[in-house]
Amino acid sequence: MTNAIGSGPTLGFEPGDHVCAFYVGTAERDKLLMPFLQEGLRAGNKCLCIADSPAHQTMVANIAEGFDDPEDVERSVASRQLELLHSTDSYTRGGSFSTLRTIDFFRETVEGALSSGYERVLISGEPAWLSQGAPGAEEFVDYEVSLNDFAPQYPQVILCLYDLERFGGGMVVDIMRTHKKLVLGGFVLDNPHYLSPDEFRATAR
Repeated sequence: MTNAIGSGPTLGFEPGDHVCAFYVGTAERDKLLMPFLQEGLRAGNKCLCIADSPAHQTMVANIAEGFDDPEDVERSVASRQLELLHSTDSYTRGGSFSTLRTIDFFRETVEGALSSGYERVLISGEPAWLSQGAPGAEEFVDYEVSLNDFAPQYPQVILCLYDLERFGGGMVVDIMRTHKKLVLGGFVLDNPHYLSPDEFRATAR
């Protein structure tokens, strides 16, 4: 089954989805990411976006291009409906990456949003920092596997963003196997290469 990304409040995704988007370059990333965030905000969802570029105000301006009143996005930032974070505020807080710490951070964010009245949470993250060799980076594939246990626990969508210019073939294969759905060419696709957490770990062993 395929759905166009940005085709209304559902975005072609369902609560509990853990989705991977492959692209080349920031411009192609934003063709995927901007509709995801814009439609999420319009639907009244909590939106968390982790990206190291562009700068905060540029990202806000880019998102605002999809709104009749650009100040709607500024108000979303002020109310924390929209949170834009750097990797050092999330993935590598404290100077290193930890699967457990990162998922605990997401859990706190999601539970806090739901208790504040949001019905759905959209999380997007771009791990560009992996190419910088941060301590703990070797855990990242296991983190992606663990997200398949975490994502269905809440009414959330987790969109993982991968620039193919930054990652080698072996990493791409592992990432593809750890996501039930893929975004390619602006469409959401069921992934025939997906392995469940138990299957992936057995293969890795």
